[in-house]
Amino acid sequence: MRLPDFKVEQWMNVYEGQAVYNLTDTCAKALTVQELLDLEPMDLNHIRLDYGEITGDRELKKRIVELYKTGSIDTVTTCHGCLEANDLVMNTLLEPGDEVIICQPSYQQFEDIPKSLGCIVHKVELDESNHWLPKLEDFKKYLGPKTKMIILNNPNNPTGTLLDEAYLTALAALCRPFGTYIFCDEVYRGFSDEPSISDLYENGISTSSLSKVYALAGLRFGWIKANTDVIHAINVRRDYTMISTGPWIDALADLALRHREELVQRNIELIHKNKAAVRSWLETESRYSVELPASGTVAFMKYHFDLPSETLAKQLLADTGVFFVPGSCFDHEYHVRLGLAQDPKILKQGLSVLSDWTNRHVG
Repeated sequence: MRLPDFKVEQWMNVYEGQAVYNLTDTCAKALTVQELLDLEPMDLNHIRLDYGEITGDRELKKRIVELYKTGSIDTVTTCHGCLEANDLVMNTLLEPGDEVIICQPSYQQFEDIPKSLGCIVHKVELDESNHWLPKLEDFKKYLGPKTKMIILNNPNNPTGTLLDEAYLTALAALCRPFGTYIFCDEVYRGFSDEPSISDLYENGISTSSLSKVYALAGLRFGWIKANTDVIHAINVRRDYTMISTGPWIDALADLALRHREELVQRNIELIHKNKAAVRSWLETESRYSVELPASGTVAFMKYHFDLPSETLAKQLLADTGVFFVPGSCFDHEYHVRLGLAQDPKILKQGLSVLSDWTNRHVG
């Protein structure tokens, strides 16, 4: 089956370069190579540019395991970013006729990859009136012997929803009788003590990367954590797609994780400043509202006037340089995705420009 256009990614590809005020980026403000190397003196000249250790450098995998409460290097494999990690999980484990449960709104990859594999996809709505949380009962009504996988993004993109340990434990209890996998993209996990499904459930599968929390999207380094049977199956398929991440990327990823506390704290401070700026702006701006998330780097901002989100985003960008991903990219109108981890000065200026534009065009 031919995959449809990936709406969010295509939107970013076409329009991001025109942004003056990028208020929609999901990554923390990116580090430069020099800023990364300034964390610790490091001689890169000795690195041999062969394939390296195929499933990832052993010491690096030990550092990845330290991000979790359970596991060993045998429960981890590496890949090029979280997007590839997600693709490997779904293409390894899903087969035609399998039933899959996803949340909506969420990342389009979780719906269209399973559909392309011939799976039946059921959608559970995130409830904006309940802090964007899904109801456990909505999962339960779709669960059965044919349910191969529940796919989550925790914290969620675009809403910022965080499912806590109690919720995930209850969901795992519903899945256990059927042997259903819970696959969770946890790329926004790491700013606080957020749970990992791979620590809570024997059939839990976690993916992540250095892109969002660690501000290193350009390094294209990610990983998968799961039980050893799942990791073995993924590694078999992985040989057909990527071979290895390579010694150069592994070395820089290892450097980042050796200094993960410094990097995370840097980005927490950015998010705190940006959340404060959004709260202050909303005190005098009644035409927008947003549920600011407990964790992660994004929120799904609602606007209270009648204009299609794609029209709003295109016109706003053309007129002012303020850049949003529209809710239509998530099949959810009257919203735009708001990024919370970029330069606070840009965010504050962009929100002011947004209000001025709304005054002129909406009143």
